[in-house]
Amino acid sequence: MAEKKKQGKKKNKLGVKNSLVNNINARKKKNISRSKSKKTVDKKSYSKMKKNWGHKKKKQRGGKKKE
Repeated sequence: MAEKKKQGKKKNKLGVKNSLVNNINARKKKNISRSKSKKTVDKKSYSKMKKNWGHKKKKQRGGKKKE
């Protein structure tokens, strides 16, 4: 007879289940931080994000098209 294997939850190298919140909290607990020169977001993407900071998204008005 084949026995069922217990499936453990996958954990990442920080030892927590993969999720953004878990990763952030695990990094805080272990005092792991990055310097600005080693950041993971490239300059082009960062400038696009920075351009939209402080602005609310406009609501899109969806409706029936008039002919």
